[in-house]
Amino acid sequence: MGSFSLVHWLVVILIVMLLFGRGKISELMGDMAKGINSFKKGLADGDAPHSPPPGYVPPHLAPPAAPLPTVAQPVRDDVPRG
Repeated sequence: MGSFSLVHWLVVILIVMLLFGRGKISELMGDMAKGINSFKKGLADGDAPHSPPPGYVPPHLAPPAAPLPTVAQPVRDDVPRG
């Protein structure tokens, strides 16, 4: 009772073809294939190691930063204390 028969699938395919038309579906599949090929090309190009810029030191090897100097705040007498 929960599965679709061949007739149900044919009706669904017919409705999809009427809504989108044959040309739009083929264009959509072509665009998807171009996107997949572009993605694969990007992955292949991204595998090549890149050299870091001159003078770059990785964060885990960099010396620790100097602490910021603290400035004493003056005490204001005009503020009521609770």
